[in-house]
Amino acid sequence: MYIKHSKFKNTGILFEILVKRITADTLSKDDSPALSTLRKYFVNTELGKEYKLYEMVFKGKNVKETKANAILNTVIESSKKLNRTRLRKEKYNLIKELKENYNIADLFKTKISDYKTYASLYTLFEIYNTNKATDPNQIVDNKVTILEHLTKTPIERDDVKGNILEEFKSYDKDVRILTYRILLEKFNEKYSDLSKTQKRILKEFINSVDSTSSLKEFYNTEVVTIKNQISEQIKITKDKTIQIKLEEVSKLINELEKKDKIKSEHLVDLLQYHSLLEELSNIHVPIQA
Repeated sequence: MYIKHSKFKNTGILFEILVKRITADTLSKDDSPALSTLRKYFVNTELGKEYKLYEMVFKGKNVKETKANAILNTVIESSKKLNRTRLRKEKYNLIKELKENYNIADLFKTKISDYKTYASLYTLFEIYNTNKATDPNQIVDNKVTILEHLTKTPIERDDVKGNILEEFKSYDKDVRILTYRILLEKFNEKYSDLSKTQKRILKEFINSVDSTSSLKEFYNTEVVTIKNQISEQIKITKDKTIQIKLEEVSKLINELEKKDKIKSEHLVDLLQYHSLLEELSNIHVPIQA
């Protein structure tokens, strides 16, 4: 499932629009219904509590990546403690009240600074407060946006992606499996013709997604098999250039140590190495089992 952003439900954007409207009304020397609305819905309310989470992110700037991750994890976990039913009701009533006092279409044309960051935070709150499986790539994209806002530096997307697998361990098992299957579907879209070996690897990652030690053991076993098969290919390959390249490839894939974490790219590595072996076996004498 892909979560769509809604500016009408984004607490941070709602607050900013109200503040800007109050400012405009005050400068025009008009009474400002937005002022009473802000007090009504953002003081001692679930909306007010959620806005504090947005505020925590927007106050944190130029921080180190470690602290940025801590801030992001804290606001996500805090969002889970909010009363979602009450929060939805407050947002509904707030929009209803704004419609009674303003042209809602014009009101939401208000330019919001850091709109993308607001949208990303809203989306993450929605993702982490649903029981439905969501697109892991959407999680990565939105986390990168937030982290880059906090650190003011580019963030390696692969680093964030690698952490997603670790997060799965805290999910309900059914949700974990469904979410990981979305990752596999995305992979299948790019690599539609999977061999039996690749399908076996994908199945193993699905079944063992909640067991890091089991995945690591499986990965290391596959690495040994791949290196042995590459060695066999080197022996039967007459082209010296190909032999050298295969030796270099063999050096690139290594078993994981106890301290190493199993990440999503390890899955991709296995699939790609087996794809290479399939191609080689089609060119040369089939690999001996």
